[in-house]
Amino acid sequence: MRECKIDIAIFGAGPAGIAAAWQAGKDGKNVILIEATDRIGGVMGACPGMMLGAGYPMGHSIGGFFEEFVNRMYTADPPVAERRTCSLENFGDEVVYYPEYGLTILYDMLEEVGVTLFVGSIPEKVLVEKNKIIGVECLNSHERFLVEAEMYLDCTGNGEIGYRAGVPFTKGNQEGLMMGASLTFMMENVDWDKAFEDISDPYIEKHAAKGIEEGKIHKSIPQIYMLKGFKEGSVFFNTVTVTGVDGTDPQSVLKGTVIARKRALELAKFMKEEVPGYENAFVSGIGPSIGIRETRRLEGMYSVTYDDVAMATKFKDGIVACDNPLDEVFRDENTTHYSHEAALKEGYYTIPFSALVPKKVENLMFAGRCMSVDIKAFASVRGMPQCMLMGQAIAVAAVDAIENKCTVQEVSGEKINNRMKHMGVWGI
Repeated sequence: MRECKIDIAIFGAGPAGIAAAWQAGKDGKNVILIEATDRIGGVMGACPGMMLGAGYPMGHSIGGFFEEFVNRMYTADPPVAERRTCSLENFGDEVVYYPEYGLTILYDMLEEVGVTLFVGSIPEKVLVEKNKIIGVECLNSHERFLVEAEMYLDCTGNGEIGYRAGVPFTKGNQEGLMMGASLTFMMENVDWDKAFEDISDPYIEKHAAKGIEEGKIHKSIPQIYMLKGFKEGSVFFNTVTVTGVDGTDPQSVLKGTVIARKRALELAKFMKEEVPGYENAFVSGIGPSIGIRETRRLEGMYSVTYDDVAMATKFKDGIVACDNPLDEVFRDENTTHYSHEAALKEGYYTIPFSALVPKKVENLMFAGRCMSVDIKAFASVRGMPQCMLMGQAIAVAAVDAIENKCTVQEVSGEKINNRMKHMGVWGI
């Protein structure tokens, strides 16, 4: 078995993992980034065109890696992204971008700092001795290899490394039900003026009710959520949601994807036949897989609670600001709505570094939707921009732990907070 000896091993090349790898590489460490699929991006790859929401709490950019990335898109020639006001009342500004150009910029950022990228590689076994990971055995279609690192960062979304290392976790609500998984798609050649004429109904529920009554679209689509894409005439749909999908089970994900593809094409046909502005429209792309919102939430030194969110708590070890509402997507077919409850009583809250650190494993941290958080607060913390800065923060902490020869539990959260401030992170 080939051995890869490295400073920092990062698993999962989604928003959190990419930001972590970029920061660790920028700080001069030898970094390997390991992704189970054949491309980077995480939800940005699974749901091409998914807007970057929650990056501007209280109208301010959260800064850090998010700001670096979006500025590269804003200043490209020609620009491949723009900042827009979200059509939903409780949400702030979001970044709408041209997905393929956005992913290319991310590949460039990783290359610039010397990150070694492995795709199509699955972490098969995590080797732990005395509360310390000593290696991770990985497998791809070409070889089996052993990764030996000083620090391990779990940015897999599903918490795969933490789970295999024995970190306690919860999954779903008390009944084990997780948020619905959605398949996104794009339509082109849409007349924006007609399609978005009635801004009082961002979910075009009137048309959805008609479609369900006539049997033209599935009953799970009482709200048709559509947004203007980056290009004139393009529309992004984040509408087709399937319940009962377990994102940790590939067969469950496949089953959900097959069901969702049929519903997506039914919806596209309905839009073309019944909704003004879509007369000459066509489907230009469907996500390669259903997008998973929720699986494992790992246990950390601190777990963010709903009260923390509602009371706009600012932690001393805060690493990113957030004012996202509770975006609770239905968990079963008996709940046919999305809740966008505005949880905050005032301002914004911060996500603490201690929610990204396990209680025992000495050289592991995690970032993204597998963070330590209760079920209700989870509906707010999971925005892609927040995941990016979580990843950046644990990379900063990993470098600190290596250089000071300490465990991750001994890293000062306030020190990480100060470092993030010096890197231009706002609101912490």
